[in-house]
Amino acid sequence: MPNSQFVVSPTWLFEHLDDPQVVIVDCRFSLADPQLGQQQYQTSHIKGSYYLDLNQDLSSPVGKHGGRHPLPNSNDIAKKFAAIGVNYQKTLVVAYDDSRFAFAARLWWLLRYLGHEQVAVLDGGFAGWQKAGYPVTDVIPPARMGTFVAQVQTEKVVDITAVKSRKDSHEVVLVDSRESDRYRGEREPIDKIAGHIPGAVNYPWQEVTDSSGYLLPQEEQRRRWEKLETAEEILVYCGSGVTACVNLLSLELADITKGKLYAGSWSDWISYM
Repeated sequence: MPNSQFVVSPTWLFEHLDDPQVVIVDCRFSLADPQLGQQQYQTSHIKGSYYLDLNQDLSSPVGKHGGRHPLPNSNDIAKKFAAIGVNYQKTLVVAYDDSRFAFAARLWWLLRYLGHEQVAVLDGGFAGWQKAGYPVTDVIPPARMGTFVAQVQTEKVVDITAVKSRKDSHEVVLVDSRESDRYRGEREPIDKIAGHIPGAVNYPWQEVTDSSGYLLPQEEQRRRWEKLETAEEILVYCGSGVTACVNLLSLELADITKGKLYAGSWSDWISYM
């Protein structure tokens, strides 16, 4: 995938490491070991990058409903973006992980949800950066002061009430982003109940990239979604509203702008069962 509005290559990022209008964010995380991403960052990261944690920064505390990774409070996350030098609608934020955009795409989506369009993911992630031979460091960059006032784009997200009322409409498609065996209910490693929301179709998020974490070409992204092009609305979910963002990125790469995130996703849906 060449450089685009939503994607940058390791070469491009290397050439812009010292650009004051670029802020790099390390989003590495492991659902199985929540401390791992922070530890990896402290050991080795792209020069100048800051770390944002899925649980502590990119989500709010878990409640009875809302899923395993509720969206963060907009004012709280805005302060965190400002503290790493992000200026609203001016700074280009480049997000990376080592999980085929599973967590970087969450940051990409969140920034756009808050009205900040200048955000891209690093193609190939941290592994791609290292494979290209570019330097890494363990030096933690100092805080930078930016100005970030969130302008929440409420049309980009739906809740369980909206999903229930709209999912059976002929103009609406509900997309389950999880692996096919989880969608079919044959395996459920995380949530208490297996299965999927009635009426959902399955588009596993891993199909957005190749096995090394590079985005498939734009034409392949378009072919992937061609059956849904006529839909008026595409509601996308996963287990907790995180990896669904990889599919939302794919939709944008395919020039389909009708995707919306069911933020609570399957873990919210089953909390009412």
